[in-house]
Amino acid sequence: MPHDTSTNYGVTTGGATVTLEETKTILLVGVGGQGTILAGQLLAMVAADAGLDVKVSEIHGMSQRGGSVSTIVRVGPQVQSMIADPGCADIVVAFESIEALRAQQFLREGGSLFVNDEQITPVPVNIGAFQMPADVDGRLEAIGATIIDAGGIARAVGSPRSTNVVLVGALSTALPFAVEEWEDAIRRRVPPKTVEANLQAFARGREAAA
Repeated sequence: MPHDTSTNYGVTTGGATVTLEETKTILLVGVGGQGTILAGQLLAMVAADAGLDVKVSEIHGMSQRGGSVSTIVRVGPQVQSMIADPGCADIVVAFESIEALRAQQFLREGGSLFVNDEQITPVPVNIGAFQMPADVDGRLEAIGATIIDAGGIARAVGSPRSTNVVLVGALSTALPFAVEEWEDAIRRRVPPKTVEANLQAFARGREAAA
């Protein structure tokens, strides 16, 4: 059964450095082990440091078996709830293509959809109960998704595990936070020996999204 945990990051002291007129909802989806939780934490750190109210809800499925994992991050002047109904997400970041198709219903009209160009075969397909969807990339492109080879970029910078940070870089292009704030959060959150590689992954993710 999925496990839901919610965290209120609150508002930092010293006043807001970024102004949002209304709450924004960001949905990150993937499968267990892809780093969606770390990505959500980086976003929450940046938003809280900017003086915004931040709430995070993480839903962990059967992550050790490649089950779906999602993280909802809501940021704004005052976040009243963690509701994320269909059509309410301003931004969806999908760490895997099939999860992107599942999550598209939550994206509002005119919202941003960033997708890692990777397909992970789920257990029901492996056992023959279901078939993989056809023309996944074509269907995603038809709804305006920005498809990024995040895994390839991560490998190119020498850090294959930084796929999630590449996607954080892409996400950063759709939010009003300074690049330096994202870089500072990365330095504080990732292991010291991986900082430089993760900073490169972040920068390359921004380039790919642009």
